[in-house]
Amino acid sequence: MIGETFATAGAVPADGCVLALPFLILDHSRMIDPSRFAITRKWPALDPDRIQLYSTTSPNGVKVSIMLEETGLSYEPHLVSLDAQDNLSPEFMSLNPYGKIPAIIDPHGPDGEPLALFESGAILIYLADKTGQFLPASSAARYETIQWLMFQMGGIGPFFGQVGFFHKFAGRNFEDKRPRDRYVAESKRLLRVLEEHLAGRTWMMGDTYSIADMAIFPWVRNLIGFYDAAELVGMAEYPGVSRTLERFLARPAVARGLTIPSRGRAALR
Repeated sequence: MIGETFATAGAVPADGCVLALPFLILDHSRMIDPSRFAITRKWPALDPDRIQLYSTTSPNGVKVSIMLEETGLSYEPHLVSLDAQDNLSPEFMSLNPYGKIPAIIDPHGPDGEPLALFESGAILIYLADKTGQFLPASSAARYETIQWLMFQMGGIGPFFGQVGFFHKFAGRNFEDKRPRDRYVAESKRLLRVLEEHLAGRTWMMGDTYSIADMAIFPWVRNLIGFYDAAELVGMAEYPGVSRTLERFLARPAVARGLTIPSRGRAALR
């Protein structure tokens, strides 16, 4: 990282887990030139020395804003309007050619170089490694956490999203209900896995809050809230999932992250 020196110290987060955190001293005389990234022509940076977040308040988007709020990293959020198809603009697709949110630019990435990154799961892992928070350092626990992150990326996100399409959006008008029923059945299966895993646990990784929780529970919230599918998937059958969701939503950083980016002007965080 640019002009940095490192020291480590034991830090105790709210969950009581002692972490070794990097402390950074940055040489601000060497400011990052944001013009090297085409996306900044559409979303200019107020402070190019901060992490730039390009996102919206969808389940995938808020994973990253929640993580940024939890870690305390300085960042600047920019709203990418899906209604206006901002995500398909040349500027956004210069950062993510697939045209999906979220994406970030970290001006102080590995080896002191700016890093542009997309895919919410990759961003969560990167920010966890950058800060030494919310992803265990030990090999077994680290990979178990990533395992549940991938469970969300490969299962919960795609299947809950399809329930939303067939239950709330254009798919609800299809006479053939077999596609909807297939995704509902698979979503129930995913919820059952969560319910059984959470038995006797506070979080996905036991007593330790992690990026796995930040990935999973925005989608559970969306399924029963925005998609209004609680009755459809039989949410009453998964009380453990509901309890953990309530615990998740009670975290102050989560409450903030769920509203970021706002529809107003970009603001420094």
